[in-house]
Amino acid sequence: MSDDVIALASDHAGIALKAALTDELKRLGHEVIDLGTHSGASVDYPDYGYRIAAALAEGKAGRGVAVCGSGIGISIAANRYPWVRAVLCYDATSARLSREHNDANVIAFGERLIGVEVAKEALRVFLQTPFAGDRHVARVDKLGAPPTTPSVS
Repeated sequence: MSDDVIALASDHAGIALKAALTDELKRLGHEVIDLGTHSGASVDYPDYGYRIAAALAEGKAGRGVAVCGSGIGISIAANRYPWVRAVLCYDATSARLSREHNDANVIAFGERLIGVEVAKEALRVFLQTPFAGDRHVARVDKLGAPPTTPSVS
């Protein structure tokens, strides 16, 4: 799937920021898949993190944008799947490093914690930054294949 197709999802606490980021993505020429929610009625953020993971798994989108009140819960939900590398970002630097070092494919924001313009800038940097590869490849590969029984040794 092309990285030009972006899946977006939010819970009720992220609707306004999701709308602003949707507009920004369209302005940048991306195709947007809006996975909800579409009202202020209370919903469960895990359901929307799971929707982004499904869109990536099904090849409907190459990347995702997740928004909730803090960005924490929805990113945890999306990261339950080994093919998702969701990162909670607060600025352009965290967005750049998440792509360069971690090959992140989902960026998460907390509407209550970040301004719209800062989120737009972080999103642009996230989309424009390539994965550095090299020494990071083996580390990123480990993210998708954790040991079944972790060891402290």
